Amino acid sequence: MNGTGNNDNIEIPRATGLLVIVVENSNPNGDPDQESDPRRRNHDNRGMITGVSFKRKPRDLVLRKDEVVWPKVASSLGIVAANGKWVKGDLEFDILERRDIARSDVNQLLSNQFDAFKKRYWDARVFGNTFLEEGGPDTIRSGIAHFSLAVSVAPVRVHRLTKTKTAPAQSGRDGAQGPSRGMAPLAHRVVEHAVYTMPFFINPTGAKGKRGTGCTALDIALLLKLIPFAYPHTKSDIRPLVEVRHAWYAEHENELGSFSEFDFIERLTPKRLGGDRDKPSVSGIPLGEQYNIPTQLGNEMDPFPGKFKDGKLYDLCVELPPWCDKFKEGPMHGE
Repeated sequence: MNGTGNNDNIEIPRATGLLVIVVENSNPNGDPDQESDPRRRNHDNRGMITGVSFKRKPRDLVLRKDEVVWPKVASSLGIVAANGKWVKGDLEFDILERRDIARSDVNQLLSNQFDAFKKRYWDARVFGNTFLEEGGPDTIRSGIAHFSLAVSVAPVRVHRLTKTKTAPAQSGRDGAQGPSRGMAPLAHRVVEHAVYTMPFFINPTGAKGKRGTGCTALDIALLLKLIPFAYPHTKSDIRPLVEVRHAWYAEHENELGSFSEFDFIERLTPKRLGGDRDKPSVSGIPLGEQYNIPTQLGNEMDPFPGKFKDGKLYDLCVELPPWCDKFKEGPMHGE
């Protein structure tokens, strides 16, 4: 990786990260098998957020190109609007995993224009492609960025409330007046308070080669820039208070790895205060009075044994690796 204007020379780093996600009176990820109750583990009642759920957020931010986040982030990376598309060089930033996707068009690209497919869809380059059954032998099956299952530090307490509205929910029979109030019994299902940790990994192995995703360092820079905006700019009625409090990120010294990912995750995982780690936390009490949230990996008495690139641990909510800001300075892919 270098910092010159020749951005083709910026390599995707091998990196490990941990999102510390705070939830209050919100449902961060509903379980369709439990009537959209917040996801929980059966054996200890700890909450869960799937990686699929989190990845939906940056996908939506890239898909909604007429909203607030995309124009600002795209501009910071030198991505421009041209002929109805957002491009940088020969890369486009369309989204494959969306409701209105034309599967026949995608299958045509997969079968006959695989390089064009890779250059078109940002999320397929970064997260991989799930169009497996129709794809040919070159179909991308695994991405570069992997977000693991998030689990809450302590068990969660779920509240269920009935929703009502004044407007009629339905018409009466034969044109008669309908009910004066609509009700959705126990439809509001939220976690009172919790801290979740979600490990994530950047692995450049799958980017290149015949079966590679075609992912570039630019694609990863875009992802890293979007992480702090994932929840605040995709709020909903059932998810008003979810925040990535910290997005810890460290690059290995080389692509083979230079530190234990398990040790990294364990040292940065918050701990429940109060002597009872199996007691749910409570809304309305300051976070620091309920959890010990680490801000460093070690100390003089217990140093972290691994090695980071440039010796740097980043919080992506505060700063990004310097190479993420190099893309606006120079051309890419023959621009």
